[in-house]
Amino acid sequence: MLKLLLAQGMLGLNNGVFYAMMSLGLAVIFGLLNVVNFAHGALYMLGAFVALILYTYVGLWFGLSGFHIGFWPALILTPIIVGGFGMLIERFLLRWLYKFDPIYSLLLTFGVTLVLQGLFVNIFSASGTPYPGMPDALKGVVNLGFMMFPKFRLFAIVFSLIVCLIVWYVIERTKVGALLRAGTENPELVKAFGVNVPLMVTLTFGFGTGLAGLAGVLAAPIYSVSPLMGADLIIIIFAVVVIGGMGSIMGAVVSGIALGLIEGVTKVFYAPAANTVIFFLMVIVLLVRPSGLFGREG
Repeated sequence: MLKLLLAQGMLGLNNGVFYAMMSLGLAVIFGLLNVVNFAHGALYMLGAFVALILYTYVGLWFGLSGFHIGFWPALILTPIIVGGFGMLIERFLLRWLYKFDPIYSLLLTFGVTLVLQGLFVNIFSASGTPYPGMPDALKGVVNLGFMMFPKFRLFAIVFSLIVCLIVWYVIERTKVGALLRAGTENPELVKAFGVNVPLMVTLTFGFGTGLAGLAGVLAAPIYSVSPLMGADLIIIIFAVVVIGGMGSIMGAVVSGIALGLIEGVTKVFYAPAANTVIFFLMVIVLLVRPSGLFGREG
């Protein structure tokens, strides 16, 4: 039983770090910009497809047979590409809605989700496509004592945890993070110091969406790359963010990892409940602490 719990815990941790990274990007965007980005799941899907396209099609487009942009370059290029696309969304669509109720930004980003999903379904179909670019160094398994665990999944866990900690530190403990928070709470004061607040907002939104793209790259070798891969995940991510506290960076990381572990362990005792345990916990947290575990009261 102990080995089974540990094995499911590791699989749950794998899901948990994806929840954490996705929730982190969502929390950065909401906490600093007060934008409810429902397109976050579609941008995660876009990240996986960018990695697939870089590996499979770029060589064909330029007539370079056998040329591939593999996983390691994609790990750098994809967040930049997805983040750049996110900046275009902020600059040309969302910026006009900041003076209105946040529900308008939610509806707009939901529309972006439908457009992206429809576009990729028409191009690639709704069926999943395996990502062929997993690096040789991360193929195979490693013996953890209680189970044989895929090397790539172990890499994804460690890499995601490092990214989450770095982002938390930058936002909460550096002058850059303080400037971002100040620009959100009192933009006129920050402008008085010569800071280009609109550019800062655009870069912040791009950074948050870039995190979704990064999660998509890490997910591509594990799951099938599909236009619908972010559709169900975004609902779970919103639940994670609500439990951790809307806009809380630490809440996104801690609740994402914890809920992934709980989901994994739940499969040991009652597998059908694993798909709903996160939402059950969300209801309990909202009843006891409506602002979330790490959210600010009032």
